[in-house]
Amino acid sequence: MSSALFSPLPLAGVQLANRLIVAPMCQYSADDGAASDWHMMHLGMLANSGAAMVVVEATHVERHGRITHGCMGLYSDNDELALGRVIAAAKTFGTAKFGVQLAHAGRKASSQKPWDGAGYLRPNEDPWQTIAPSALPFGDGWHTPREMTEADMDRVRDAFVNSAKRALRIGFDEIELHMAHGYLMHTFLSPISNKRTDQYGGSLENRMRFPLSVTEAVRAVVPKEVVLGARITGSDWKEGGITPDEAAALAKALKAAGLDFVCVSSGGVAAGIHNPTGLGYNVPLAEAVKKGSGIKVRAVGLITTAQQAEEIVASGKADMVAAARAFLDDPHFGWHCAKALGGEVAVPPQYLRAGAKMWSATPKA
Repeated sequence: MSSALFSPLPLAGVQLANRLIVAPMCQYSADDGAASDWHMMHLGMLANSGAAMVVVEATHVERHGRITHGCMGLYSDNDELALGRVIAAAKTFGTAKFGVQLAHAGRKASSQKPWDGAGYLRPNEDPWQTIAPSALPFGDGWHTPREMTEADMDRVRDAFVNSAKRALRIGFDEIELHMAHGYLMHTFLSPISNKRTDQYGGSLENRMRFPLSVTEAVRAVVPKEVVLGARITGSDWKEGGITPDEAAALAKALKAAGLDFVCVSSGGVAAGIHNPTGLGYNVPLAEAVKKGSGIKVRAVGLITTAQQAEEIVASGKADMVAAARAFLDDPHFGWHCAKALGGEVAVPPQYLRAGAKMWSATPKA
């Protein structure tokens, strides 16, 4: 049988071998922003997972734009050298292409690692001043961010550009701008977190102004053959927040600004708002964005089986699917999906004895 999930997809100047992507997953294991040996192990494992593309975790454009002290950055020569070492090895010995998600955490910065509590940094934990479109904390007790000035916006926009240049020197096949999960650009887009009364607040057009300026500036330095996309929010899951219609309008504007795709996620704009927990809960949002914008779309969020991923792509709800925990649970999730769907994935020569032609005792995806 012919599998939609394991059909190739041209995207900008990149030919994806299939439609299965490893979603970015924060590891909180960097050394003052620099990728560590943990990243060599983690990304090296995923490089041969059967996915067409592995997207590196949220990688921050400023030191104070990191979520936690353990988050990765791409704002210094040391960061570039460390991540470049990891990606060079992963691309040399892996079968996947590699992307990176560039981010600024905004008011969700200066936070604890998940295993240290996942709250805001206390005074004895080396916290720092956060920034946001409005001086509103993420939740009760959280640091109150400083309302950004236009000079702040210029600095952050330039930081995204500089990090994009570093990503290009490293050799990434794709760059993804993070506009979701309550981080800086999402907080400009959402009326829940953006209460400005100037040209950056109020109407959707105004709320999109800063994220679009970042997009245009990054697009100007990223060659057309390198994929450039964004992760956006399909819904804030709260009345008065971003709706699927607004997400589609944003995606349409991002397409006009030169983006090649959007990955549609949701939630995270403020404490106390909970996402749905059903399988594929973002897929209807991705479908609405795809229909309303015409841009290529990735669906993400509790996509756990080959059959579920195949249906999403085959039915046209999304052009690609991205999974995260499925790959942590099964580092060869892509191999097993291909076996279940009659597709094929590249296998490194060192592992050919475990390939489909020589080994049949593989678990069902």
